[in-house]
Amino acid sequence: MKIATFNINGIKARQDALTEWLVESAPDVACLQEIKSLDENFPRAHFEAMGYQVETHGQKSFNGVAILSKLPLEDVRRGLPGDETDEQARWIEATVVGQKRVRVAGLYLPNGNPVPGPKYDYKLAWMARMQAHVTQLLAQEIPLVLCGDYNVIPQPEDAAKPEAWINDALFLPQSRAAFQRLIALGLTEAFRARTEKPGQYTFWDFQAGAWERNNGIRIDHHLLSPQAADLLTDCQIDKSVRGRERPSDHVPIWITLDA
Repeated sequence: MKIATFNINGIKARQDALTEWLVESAPDVACLQEIKSLDENFPRAHFEAMGYQVETHGQKSFNGVAILSKLPLEDVRRGLPGDETDEQARWIEATVVGQKRVRVAGLYLPNGNPVPGPKYDYKLAWMARMQAHVTQLLAQEIPLVLCGDYNVIPQPEDAAKPEAWINDALFLPQSRAAFQRLIALGLTEAFRARTEKPGQYTFWDFQAGAWERNNGIRIDHHLLSPQAADLLTDCQIDKSVRGRERPSDHVPIWITLDA
């Protein structure tokens, strides 16, 4: 089972690029972030014609997440517990029915800038709600994959210029500590389980020639429950996607599970 995550930075602008990547990479499951579309405006029929079941949790002009799956999806959930009063669409989860059943959650974690301020308070509160929900999911003792744009740079080696991020919400000690609290629940960070090499990034800003100078950061992650980590066979970043026409500022990252 190949499970990818990709912050597409707007389905309207990236539909062709997303389609091209889906054809060549052929993930069984693709979790998308920043679709920036209401559910009714998402080009569902286009991706259904490609063989994908489409589930969205959209929002006009901002945020929004989706799951595209060639395998059957069951028990779809939109939003974290506590989202009843939260208008931001940032979480979707479903059970993927392959050779084994895998619970997959696609997430778009808040950016949190500027710091200090209410946006950073919201980021940390959202991460705390996520931790509480993941604790409940882990208690089910099934393979669990939590993937998406975490907006967290876990370690200095995950940034080309870590000194430039010292005062940014993505790299503040509180953000990294909240990420590590998730790991401490018993999760495995898939990419680092496969390689410890520095210089591996999933995001390059559109400004100041960041892509050309490889001034990137790694903020898109797959976290795996022990049951999913036992099934992990690979994890790769599709870096070349960033150099194509009209790219997102993120690139896909995917895992394969023996499931």
